[in-house]
Amino acid sequence: MEAQVGEGKILITRGDITKETTAAIVNAVNESLLGGGGVDGAIHRAGGPEILEECRKIGGCKTGDAVITTGGNLKAKYVIHTVGPIWRGGTRGEPERLASCYRRSLAIASERGIRSIAFPSISTGAYRYPIEQASRIAVEEVAGFLEHHREVEEVHFVLFSENDFEMYARTMKETLKRR
Repeated sequence: MEAQVGEGKILITRGDITKETTAAIVNAVNESLLGGGGVDGAIHRAGGPEILEECRKIGGCKTGDAVITTGGNLKAKYVIHTVGPIWRGGTRGEPERLASCYRRSLAIASERGIRSIAFPSISTGAYRYPIEQASRIAVEEVAGFLEHHREVEEVHFVLFSENDFEMYARTMKETLKRR
């Protein structure tokens, strides 16, 4: 699924983010940046030890923030690591922190001249953020960015499961209809 937003484009696909050919991919990480399961583990395995070495030098990242490293052995030149919130019912700042993950990742891409970026569904795996709410925040933040910035031309949402893909596609249709 694809949609034009401002001068940019949003694409939603089902697949493996480690195989993306965008200039950067986003990694959903824990605050230590030292590897974990899910998307983070897959990116570290596919990208090789160079990514972990740079993460060690950075020394960590706060929830809602993002940092950038090399892409190592990945097709993507860069990995932007962001720490999503753990879902605790939605009353402890989770929506704001999740939105910040997308804003900070896009700001880093923009600052670095990165024209294409791929996101996973941040915080919806082990951190249990409800997919419906997370997809709404993700699509709204990306669409809002593309409406006001031209540096990033293409944003991909790469979803691993069919359920997540369908939710993001439905959310994108609803969100863009309201704009």
